[in-house]
Amino acid sequence: MPFSVFEASIKELHEAIQSEETTCEQVVHQYLERVKSFNGPSGFLVTPDGSDVTQSYGTLRASKRLQFPTRTIPAGSLLPDLADYIGPPIEFGEMRPTASDSSVVQQYGMLVGDSESGQVNALSTINSRGERSVVCRGDFDRHPDDGPLPEGAPAVCEIFRRYPDALEQARALDAQYGSNPNLQKMPLYGVVFSFKDAFDTKDMRSTGGSDARFDVDFPARDHQLVERLREKGAIIFAKSVMTEYNGRAGDPGGRNKPSKVLPSLSGYQRTTWGGNPANPYDTSRSASLGSSSGSGVSVSTNMVMASLGEETRMSTRGPSNHNAIALVLPHKAMLGFDGGAIGADIYCDRTGVMAKTLDDCACILDALRDEKGGYYDPRDPYTTVPRSSYPPPEGLVAHLATSSIFESLKGKRIGVIRESMLDPGDTLAVKPIVRAVSKEIKEVLGKKLGLELVESRHRHWRPDTELQQMTTSFSEALARLVPVFMPDILFRLGLNGQPVFPDFVEAIRPTEFQPGKIFGSGDLAPIDYLVALSDLRIPAPQNLDLATVQEQILANTFRFHISQYLRRRAEDWQRWGITETLTSWTELNKRSSFWGDDQRAAFLNWEETTDPRNPLGGRQGVDERIMLRELLRRVDMMVLHENNLEAFVRVHTVLPPARIGYPEEPGLARHYFFESFHGPNAGLTEILVPAGFVKEVCDADFVLAPDRKSYSSKPGVALAPIEGVGLPFSLVFRGEIGREAELLNLASAYERVSRRREPPPRFGPLE
Repeated sequence: MPFSVFEASIKELHEAIQSEETTCEQVVHQYLERVKSFNGPSGFLVTPDGSDVTQSYGTLRASKRLQFPTRTIPAGSLLPDLADYIGPPIEFGEMRPTASDSSVVQQYGMLVGDSESGQVNALSTINSRGERSVVCRGDFDRHPDDGPLPEGAPAVCEIFRRYPDALEQARALDAQYGSNPNLQKMPLYGVVFSFKDAFDTKDMRSTGGSDARFDVDFPARDHQLVERLREKGAIIFAKSVMTEYNGRAGDPGGRNKPSKVLPSLSGYQRTTWGGNPANPYDTSRSASLGSSSGSGVSVSTNMVMASLGEETRMSTRGPSNHNAIALVLPHKAMLGFDGGAIGADIYCDRTGVMAKTLDDCACILDALRDEKGGYYDPRDPYTTVPRSSYPPPEGLVAHLATSSIFESLKGKRIGVIRESMLDPGDTLAVKPIVRAVSKEIKEVLGKKLGLELVESRHRHWRPDTELQQMTTSFSEALARLVPVFMPDILFRLGLNGQPVFPDFVEAIRPTEFQPGKIFGSGDLAPIDYLVALSDLRIPAPQNLDLATVQEQILANTFRFHISQYLRRRAEDWQRWGITETLTSWTELNKRSSFWGDDQRAAFLNWEETTDPRNPLGGRQGVDERIMLRELLRRVDMMVLHENNLEAFVRVHTVLPPARIGYPEEPGLARHYFFESFHGPNAGLTEILVPAGFVKEVCDADFVLAPDRKSYSSKPGVALAPIEGVGLPFSLVFRGEIGREAELLNLASAYERVSRRREPPPRFGPLE
């Protein structure tokens, strides 16, 4: 049989090249054919009456122009009692030209997924000559051998056209190395990559997923990790669809308000330029709960072999979890991100390696090391860490599970983080995954691998009598450590202006929490309360847990980092004698369009934000990110030490991918959201592995509020079956910095004995 890229590993690719079963060029051709077959729009506009819209066309991708559906969905089929609604105007779906290219249209406003589309819209830009840039499109990207550029071509296109596209990269590798590449020097030879659009790539449009009209829509140089991948033989193939600016960035507040509203943002990981992706296991559902969605989908559907994503909070774990692929998310500072990338929050932003197996992830991470065995990036200040925090000199591949490692794992104690799977009984939507993941942990980790499972304790979790219980759980660790490392947490006020921890308020005398805001009805001085709490002489507040300590308000870091990125990018071009005038927020707003009016208003507020600090008198902000990191790292270490644990295991989320355009699950969704922040906020290494599929789901629906001015969410009342293999979920392994090799031992052992990865059936091999 001829070599097929479908579900192929890096090792299998190299074996096929060495045996002359395939070439790099043939491999790229296969991926291009998959892009042509599967990378189209996957959703319908939601319009007031459901009338068809005029046929519209979008960007050129792999020589095929996007063709949007003409059918629309009537809003009344989603929004009940729409005739009674009296709130702000709803932003119904419509087709509009983009800001970057008026000849290209995109979907704006409300949309829903199409379960029968057979399309996933994972990749926004393909590295194909003539279509990889708007500034240098068509004949402005003419190959140098084909003569001079046409009259009127921007001067920068003379630079750009000298960069080979993906097929030309492949041909060059074939011509130079043939079937005998030096895999020691080029361990990623012929491996086809996509990249979250936040990463700068000099040979493709790079705009952070935005529809922003740059003078030059590609950067003057690569992100360092992209550069290293090129050096190691990788093929730079595509930019993936992402939520613009790594998750819409939020709204700092201000005088600008949206003129129209979206009833829900659930399932939208889109950009105005690239569109919205879909989940390959059910294309009516979201690609992920995370902005690196296109990266995850492109790997899962075999449109690329691997991808680099970025995570601020859930942006790589979410796409990996909901697309049944593997992920290694190194500790903050191991892999650089900030240098040569559009970031959202430098204190948390980090690079994640996404592939179908941990074997491939480990191979990629080893390849990204420099000749000294490190990952230092002078453009990213967070990589200024001790070299001892890097993986061992022999690399990570050497620590993938083998028969000897299997034997060594028996009897090791692993902490099960129950906070990630709480099921108090009032949220039907979480039950399928909670049941499935609890069984998976006991059956595979406990019985097959022989690990000793020790579960955390929480007031909302009924202990499993078959497992050991932690003597020191996360709540005790927080109670002992918060008074020492971050007492400010106890003085937090919620968005309603009331204290977050009422038990604390009842215990202390009247005390000023913020200027002019006094709370307290007890007898203890705050200092005496903190001393007693740190020694566990008094009970901790009932709601002091991993979720509540991470409920943070927005810090104004985004304003700083985008400003810095724009100026750095323009300065890079100045060295080439090229002028880039998009250097300020004012210009960014003038030259951008957004798929929701709320984003337009938020970006105007960002433009008017002049102080990176939180409001004077506030207790949260940039400084707290660093304090929280210290606290959470020590919480983990206390629980590991005092329970004699090797590592932790958790489920990424108990919520399945939501229906695109429908409301989120109410209630406990907020808890799961914040608890999942622990790894990112602490900056700890996490490894994610597919753990199975669930065949039932309970979806929420819209309900009109009593005042008729807004729509909210009501939970479903019954579980409904899921067609096909089901919806995926994953286990996440977390450990301490410096012991990534041991963590990989554990995670890869689980992957080898479980083998839960199943490719999406509708996106199988091509004829």
